[in-house]
Amino acid sequence: MLVRLLYASRAAAASPKVIQAILDSSRKYNPERGITGILCHGGDVYMQVLEGGRDQVNALYNLISADKRHSNVTLLHYEEVTERRFAGWTMGQVNLGKVNPSVLLKYSERAALDPYAVSGKVSMALLEELIATASILGKA
Repeated sequence: MLVRLLYASRAAAASPKVIQAILDSSRKYNPERGITGILCHGGDVYMQVLEGGRDQVNALYNLISADKRHSNVTLLHYEEVTERRFAGWTMGQVNLGKVNPSVLLKYSERAALDPYAVSGKVSMALLEELIATASILGKA
């Protein structure tokens, strides 16, 4: 059974090096687990979608929740799905610092990534727009 999980977290120490380490690890281990998804980051906030088998996604989410690079890990959305939406990415990346602020403002009160202030449905809509506007990098 396929599931889609969306969570947000705060970076314990946000830096390009830490983000790259997360992406490298994801791209190395996700294929063997059958997990796909995307990681968005802006400031000290991460928002990530994980897709795959229920057991694998749940196990990865539990690892992320315990990872010292993340704090305030919050589940935003979880659903069973019939097909993957992010199948083309072992872990795509969106640096929201490089996205037009009007895209963020369309989905929240401020032109900043704040998934804690909006619903999971709104966060998923933002991700859908980022896909439609080709804002996702690192297709692998």
